[in-house]
Amino acid sequence: MSKQFVVVVCGPTASGKTALGVELARALDGEIISADSMQIYKGMDIASAKPSKEEMHGVPHHLMGFLEPFENFSVAQYVTLAHEVISDIASRGKLPIVVGGTGLYINSLIDDISFEHSECDYEYRQELRRTAAEKGNAYLLSMLREVDKQTAHTLHENNLSRIIRALEVYKTTGRTMTELRTLSRAKPSRYNPCMIMPDYDRAVLYERINRRVDIMLASGLIDEAREFLSRGYTSTASQAIGYKELSPYFDGSAPLDECVENLKAETRRYAKRQFTWFNRDDRIHKISVGEGNNFYQLVLTAKNYIKGMEI
Repeated sequence: MSKQFVVVVCGPTASGKTALGVELARALDGEIISADSMQIYKGMDIASAKPSKEEMHGVPHHLMGFLEPFENFSVAQYVTLAHEVISDIASRGKLPIVVGGTGLYINSLIDDISFEHSECDYEYRQELRRTAAEKGNAYLLSMLREVDKQTAHTLHENNLSRIIRALEVYKTTGRTMTELRTLSRAKPSRYNPCMIMPDYDRAVLYERINRRVDIMLASGLIDEAREFLSRGYTSTASQAIGYKELSPYFDGSAPLDECVENLKAETRRYAKRQFTWFNRDDRIHKISVGEGNNFYQLVLTAKNYIKGMEI
């Protein structure tokens, strides 16, 4: 059976993935599957840079804003849903276009990683969360490093849910996440991916990030963050960049301008981690975007590359 052709628009935050994905979908008769671990949640519109209806330009977007912020959500669940959505899109003669910056979601989906041997141990999860609360996230990451150095190397200590999940997988299966992915990759993927990434000079991207944060603030991020934090969520959603950085302002321990600068810095650090993740994948075709930030040239280059790759 021939493999399903799938376009993937990936890259760091503020690199223009969303707008590029929409324009490609309009030009190539496609629909978009979000691969953003925060855009899946309802209400977190500004912090996750969720596109508005106007920005979607009528293009259907899937796996976006369907989950309550108090609900946890695993990579395995994402992959299962994304497979179903891609199959549905393709069955209607449309082009599936995966758009996002969550590398673990993208690679697990495109490489067709199987999670069937992984089980859940909710008591162990809670035990690990208590340990993190007492000893810090870095302690849990050091625990993971002892049993799965490769997975630990890909995770930041703030990514607590992923650290806990990796430790849980090791406890329930006796195998590391790295081993399970290796075993899963022995089976060929069902997809023929065409992966592209807008590639900016680092300084230019960081300036785009700073501007985006300013726009978010002007759009109501402070009110959204205050409302979110007042609910005391402890799920994956609570890790969203844009909320916790403003918390010191709300409790009076830091001025707003200091919190905003910290938010910009944390977003830049996140973009750097995304760069590191995607730069390891030599399947990704980088499209250089010059200082002029010519968006329409980016769209044209990406469209031509996709047409050349499609079989």
